[in-house]
Amino acid sequence: MTKTATKSTPILPEQTSAPLLEVRNLGVEFSTARGALRAIDDVSFSVHEGETLAVLGESGSGKSVTAQAIMGLLPKHSAEITDGEIRYEGTDLVQKSLKFVRQLCGTDIAMVFQDPLSSLNPVFTVGYQIAEPLVRRQGMKKREAREIALDLMKRVGIPEPQRRFSQYPHQFSGGMRQRIMIAIALALKPKLLIADEPTTALDVTVQAQIMELLASIQEESKMGMMLITHDLGVVADIANRAVIMYSGRIAETGSIRDMYDNPAHPYTEGLLNSIPSDKKPGERLTPIARSPPNLMNPPPGCRFAPRCPYAVDKCVADVPELRTPQGWPDDQAAACIRSEEVMGDAK
Repeated sequence: MTKTATKSTPILPEQTSAPLLEVRNLGVEFSTARGALRAIDDVSFSVHEGETLAVLGESGSGKSVTAQAIMGLLPKHSAEITDGEIRYEGTDLVQKSLKFVRQLCGTDIAMVFQDPLSSLNPVFTVGYQIAEPLVRRQGMKKREAREIALDLMKRVGIPEPQRRFSQYPHQFSGGMRQRIMIAIALALKPKLLIADEPTTALDVTVQAQIMELLASIQEESKMGMMLITHDLGVVADIANRAVIMYSGRIAETGSIRDMYDNPAHPYTEGLLNSIPSDKKPGERLTPIARSPPNLMNPPPGCRFAPRCPYAVDKCVADVPELRTPQGWPDDQAAACIRSEEVMGDAK
């Protein structure tokens, strides 16, 4: 994707109500043959009604594990929420039964997965799969559920919904299957939609179409949306705020516009430098050096320090805290000892 100008980034009005979703100091561990692996470490963020929060980072940074923890989809025998809270409309889901969470996540919270082919059932028609939650969760008659499913197919841009209602997932392209997944997610009118890498393996044109579709649905329904991706270019025009994750921790958080204009963390800067810019066509990209750390044996101090061009001795000795420098926007923070200097210079 091409890095987009930030002037079109939507600005969310000041929030006065409580968050729809609030994650506080979340910790998740996996049990492995080699011992405990801490995949999520002290992660906090919130999503308000009508807001789009982008959760960004390289593969393995903890984005999808965070979503699975919210949805109650962590592997039962190998993963555990060890710390923190996941509050939906004030209710801590960590303290609730898995049955309660699954029920809530089938109605109020919905999720679009990154691989629609494996998420859709190959032996049922797409129309049946869209209508099924309406029949099972709301007790709706099949005829009424069919009409709503057809309307949803039309809404997400499936051509000839009457004909395609009875077709199977393998008869659709990747982009159309993702539209079907979005229709299923929207069937019960959720208040919060979690989209996990919804444009993975799609070509650039289809990526843009899917993102435009999600943005228009979010604006129309006023639902909150948590958009998980590794590509800052994908979310530049539709997200209000962003959380940058690295090695299971939050590296930076704030508005998308602020991050594009003045990235405070070297990792955010590296992500921006590694995507094409429409302002400098043909310019060579600058990838982030080396690979992310092994979470079985993470480095001391700042986990990004071994890859950071600005690292000093203190970086490998101390774990940096998320902090907001004096005079900077309240929602802008970075876990970097250089953040005050970088942010101060940017201002």
